[in-house]
Amino acid sequence: MKILVINNHGQYNHRIYRSLHYLKIPSELVPNTTTIEEIEEKNPLGLILGGGPSIERSGNSMSYIEELDIPILGICLGHQLIAKVFGGEIGAAGIESYALIKINILNENGILKGFGENANVWASHKDEVIKPPKNFEILASSAICGVEAMKHETKPIYGIQFHPEVHHTENGGKIFENFYEICKEFQESKNNLE
Repeated sequence: MKILVINNHGQYNHRIYRSLHYLKIPSELVPNTTTIEEIEEKNPLGLILGGGPSIERSGNSMSYIEELDIPILGICLGHQLIAKVFGGEIGAAGIESYALIKINILNENGILKGFGENANVWASHKDEVIKPPKNFEILASSAICGVEAMKHETKPIYGIQFHPEVHHTENGGKIFENFYEICKEFQESKNNLE
């Protein structure tokens, strides 16, 4: 069973796949035009929604969030799409950011497990989550963006504004390893229920 990386036409989508490959996490890069049925046939452990230029070019990504009952990690545009689906607010960033920034970690829950109080990460975005959805907890923030990372209160759905797949991000690989653990735990608990 593998993690599917949804290609939302972002410049770093192939790097997400390469990062997972390097970490020996089974994965496959698929276009965002893949149907729900085709995704279900692949029986993925989890889904990573990559970054991209715009919501208009995000294909079926929002449907995946709405309809699939598996762990999801949204990166940059993927993060914004999760917020949009659950009723959060997205808009133009106060400062367009293409730089190394420091994030403050408010909760080392899930994907940020083992990170400590802060980390230097690579930001590359024009838009951001201005207001998280009601049922989401903010896991990290920065001086330029209030919602750098968030998590659904009850579902294994995570969003991060920054790019863990870029080498400038400290411990970026750890986010993917943590997500892989979350996926395996979710699958295990599902198997126990069956």
